[in-house]
Amino acid sequence: MTNRSSQGQSATVRVQRFNPDVDTKPYFDEFTIPLEPGTTILDALREIKSNQDGSLTYRRSCRHAICGSCAMNINGKNMLACNQPLKDHLDRKGRITIRPLPYQPIIKDLVVDRSAFWEQYQRIKPWLIPPEDIPEKEFRMSPEEVEALKNAEKCIMCGACYASCQVIGLNRRYIGPHALLKAFQKILDPRDSIPGERLAEVAGDDGVFRCHTIFNCIDACPKELNPTQAIETLRKLAQKRQAFEAMRRERQKSLIVSTPRISEPMGD
Repeated sequence: MTNRSSQGQSATVRVQRFNPDVDTKPYFDEFTIPLEPGTTILDALREIKSNQDGSLTYRRSCRHAICGSCAMNINGKNMLACNQPLKDHLDRKGRITIRPLPYQPIIKDLVVDRSAFWEQYQRIKPWLIPPEDIPEKEFRMSPEEVEALKNAEKCIMCGACYASCQVIGLNRRYIGPHALLKAFQKILDPRDSIPGERLAEVAGDDGVFRCHTIFNCIDACPKELNPTQAIETLRKLAQKRQAFEAMRRERQKSLIVSTPRISEPMGD
């Protein structure tokens, strides 16, 4: 996109609108706003809602590029609206086009129904299940084990990858890159006690082998994570699930031994 000087200029914001109570299909509204230095795409939407059309509907939470609630489709690409300078996304005529995230039912305007997204997330049990015997203080993971997680914990569940995945458009039962990345995080975590159960779940008909390896999820991720790499790792682990389970049991023995419980003090 053309980087336009903001001094004394304006921007045209094209927003896809749809109210299922009154509209038969989506349409576009155009709004003109001043192009001020530092204005983000989310700022532009707030300006429109506050001063031009209060009925415009979109999601937002914080303004720190971490909550993920303001993910939307900007000029055909999924991204967060809060950390994107408006001027960087204007075409030569000073226009930007904003749509809701694709592949999900529209509730109103830029707000989509994320029920399927969260259902698939819950499906992979996104919580740690430790072994029965746990240390008093902490488990000690090695630096190599932490590195193997590939920063998957930084995923903010914005849905940009999910809404960029063409498999989702064809099969809503597909677990999706967001949930598979979180499954990867738990399966590779040496503190988790059910890697075999998790691998069996993600290796089903709607799991890792359904991925077409198109890499859209990588391009869409605002945290620069790699769901495709995580999916490929899960494919390999699923094919040697029993051996991986045995390795995990052995590793957890050393995890617990290396961080023993603190003994109760003996009385006189």
